[in-house]
Amino acid sequence: MSAAILAVVGTLLGVLVTGSLQNRAAAAERRAAHTAEQRAAVAALAAALADHRRAMWLREDARLSGAPAADVAELRATSHATRSAVTAPEAAAVMLAPQLRPAVTAAVKATYALRGAPDADTLAARRAAAVSAADDMLTAAAGALGGAR
Repeated sequence: MSAAILAVVGTLLGVLVTGSLQNRAAAAERRAAHTAEQRAAVAALAAALADHRRAMWLREDARLSGAPAADVAELRATSHATRSAVTAPEAAAVMLAPQLRPAVTAAVKATYALRGAPDADTLAARRAAAVSAADDMLTAAAGALGGAR
């Protein structure tokens, strides 16, 4: 009888250990998937910010250099599209990785600050600040999400 009890207890313990290991593995997979989503959101935002930064540079440089109004209007339309393209990845990054919100907000604001620069030197300084803020965002993401930068 004691052998049967030991066998039942051993089987139950085996089931508990196996179940516990499966739960841990599933939790680790969920964490890895969430981290991958966070990284993808930040990468998409970085790409959208780079596109918008370039569009704003071209637009503001044309405006400051006295380009024809039609050219500036075309560049303005492009910059409106790239600014709009920032919205979804910004929202995704903030929702999926709220710990990155300060860095995300700083990168977005710095990029938007290219608009209305009074002169070429200010435009260049604002562009450099936007590039730096985007780099800082990626560095913060690498630290928070376990990637090297």
